Amino acid sequence: MTRLVIRNCSVLVVPVEGECRVDEYQDILIEDGAIAEVMPTGAVAAESGLEEVGATGLIAVPGLVNSHTHSPMVMMRGAAEDVSIDDWFNRKIWPMEMNLTPERVKVGARLACAEMLLAGVTTFVDHYFHADQIAAAALETGIRADLAPTFFSSTGADGREAAYEAAREIRRMGQSAARGGSPRITASLGPHATYTVSEEDLRRTAEVARAEAFRIHLHAAETADQTQSSKDRLGATPIEVLERTGVLGAGALIAHGCGIVDSDLPILAKHAARTAVAACPKVYLKLAMGPTTPIKHLQSAGVAVGVGTDGAAVHNTLDVWESLRLLALTQKQREQDAEWMTISDTLRHATRGGAAAAGLSDTIGAIEPGRRADLALVDLSAPHCQPVHDPRAALVYSVRASDVVTVVVDGNIVVRDRHLTNANLDDILQDAKATAHTLVDLSKGGAVQHYAP
Repeated sequence: MTRLVIRNCSVLVVPVEGECRVDEYQDILIEDGAIAEVMPTGAVAAESGLEEVGATGLIAVPGLVNSHTHSPMVMMRGAAEDVSIDDWFNRKIWPMEMNLTPERVKVGARLACAEMLLAGVTTFVDHYFHADQIAAAALETGIRADLAPTFFSSTGADGREAAYEAAREIRRMGQSAARGGSPRITASLGPHATYTVSEEDLRRTAEVARAEAFRIHLHAAETADQTQSSKDRLGATPIEVLERTGVLGAGALIAHGCGIVDSDLPILAKHAARTAVAACPKVYLKLAMGPTTPIKHLQSAGVAVGVGTDGAAVHNTLDVWESLRLLALTQKQREQDAEWMTISDTLRHATRGGAAAAGLSDTIGAIEPGRRADLALVDLSAPHCQPVHDPRAALVYSVRASDVVTVVVDGNIVVRDRHLTNANLDDILQDAKATAHTLVDLSKGGAVQHYAP
């Protein structure tokens, strides 16, 4: 049995409902990758074989979850600025993605995993191409990941079936210790969106998901314009399309959902036990997408909501601290209610909500006995956090990614004293700098898809 104790930290307690709290002077005992006990400091005696991490002055928080991202798009960071959503897709990103290769995706995924781990993100929920390469990067760096290989209907039945097989292969990677795999790696099915994937292909995806116990991760109702277009073209909102094709019944993570309307709520409520939504507020501001995710209405329907960054080609960072802060601010503005989206609810969306988005509600998301030991130790001593009248408020409104000191995933220390333990950051950065120009080159022509929802 491997045993680790984190000594003398404060602990952020995130209950299922109600106010979060911070318990001071605590030890966290971890055994075989799981949290065994959280107890007052000094209750665990030093002994042979017990690894110790001193955490005096630090606060332990459940590992943050990036509930929706396209991690290799860090390679396009800053390459598509000040454009409309149409031009962002059609003139920039989808032409750039003509340059994707497995090797380039792996380089980007390693950089993304490094960025997230150093910022206290212990799990990411990804939707991209060459997802097996993202799995390899996640295995190397020690982060937890759920990966959905992307496909469009324009690639035909062969492209669709190849994406399903990629998900099966990632699942096998996660299940096979003999192949260097880990249960940290799971897979979902990844149809791109309701406007790029036909109803026939969505039905086929739902059938495979039910038969093989996959979840489905896709974009739907991203904007009000998309919802209106769907009604005009198909006579149904994107959420109604997901219901009539069986996607909601199979279990789905919906990215964005800003275009969810009141008539969608009873449908989502019916499927709430199997449905989650990922909100990425910085993206909606930057691309001027209109209303943001209607979290208050989703919460009333019983639908879990996690916090994500989307890809860094639009978000510029994979910093979930930034996302959760913007979530609180944009939701207060949306509802015109300063008392809505409290600091406790915001922290819950980034932890327990993210766990639900990753399909891991009973596994991660809180520092509690029996859950996997995914947590970050955060230093609130920097000037931008001081003085600390309420550490919960500091976590939502003041903390920076650089305040994360140590990160544990599945009981393993993956960041120690702000340094990766499983990978060489200098090598990762060097590879990314040498490769980035190949991905943003627009000289090849063409595009992987055309945005016309």
